[in-house]
Amino acid sequence: MNHQSLRRIEQVLTGRATSDGAGVSLTRYLYGPQLQQRLDPFLMLDAFGSDDPGQYIAGFPDHPHRGFETITYMLEGRMLHRDSAGNQGLLDSGDLQWMCAGKGVIHSEMPQQVAGRMEGFQLWLNLPAADKLCEPWYQDIAADQVPVLTTDNGSRISVVAGHSHGVAGIIQRPRTEPLYLDVSQPANSREQHSIAAGHNAFIQLYRGRLSINGQSVAAPTMLILDNPDGSTAVEIEAHSDCRYLVVAGQPLNEPIEQHGPFVMNSKEQIYQAIQDFRNGLMG
Repeated sequence: MNHQSLRRIEQVLTGRATSDGAGVSLTRYLYGPQLQQRLDPFLMLDAFGSDDPGQYIAGFPDHPHRGFETITYMLEGRMLHRDSAGNQGLLDSGDLQWMCAGKGVIHSEMPQQVAGRMEGFQLWLNLPAADKLCEPWYQDIAADQVPVLTTDNGSRISVVAGHSHGVAGIIQRPRTEPLYLDVSQPANSREQHSIAAGHNAFIQLYRGRLSINGQSVAAPTMLILDNPDGSTAVEIEAHSDCRYLVVAGQPLNEPIEQHGPFVMNSKEQIYQAIQDFRNGLMG
């Protein structure tokens, strides 16, 4: 593949320490209008990881969502999900949950452990304007349901969404066409990942050190990839054993209006969401 079609690092983000829910410590990498525009259709990415139960045990009690999808990926630990539609599911190490909040859902995510490491990611994916008020749904995905492939270079790739090396992920979404890969790449190897032309993309490096086009970075960090015309892949050189997410999606190019857990297209729709929540019309 010629180097014109390979993407480069445009920006390196170290994230900012914050807390959410009932005071759970996490690092927020993607947030705010500028990054939401740049990484459209993605709205937020939180990384959580701690050996200290005091930092996670209070969890995320009941809270509402409207207008987007959440992808919760547990690397380690156990999290119990309950929602206002009567669904409940237990996420264990390596499990995922894909939830479409649509017109509104109230849910809680509570750790089911009092010791040991709790680590994972939550990614918010926007819904197109036409689907913002769709019926909510969610899917719990056990680790062994996620298609896994091993490349000739020895990388192990879990294909959560989209396609990689001819393997289809367990989730396919129209319109935003998300790609979500979890990659374990061995030291001193090179790996290419296809990314659709025109899609916004980032690498979330959470173990090890790698370089892209000669630019070297160490975990933990988010790497926003550039998006020049005709670029269809990224090449990653691992300097140590690495683990990282490859995330990409088709931009919606629609107005984004966010107020906490509600993401709509106009202020009027946000006011309506707040009113509906107050009037008990969510979930």
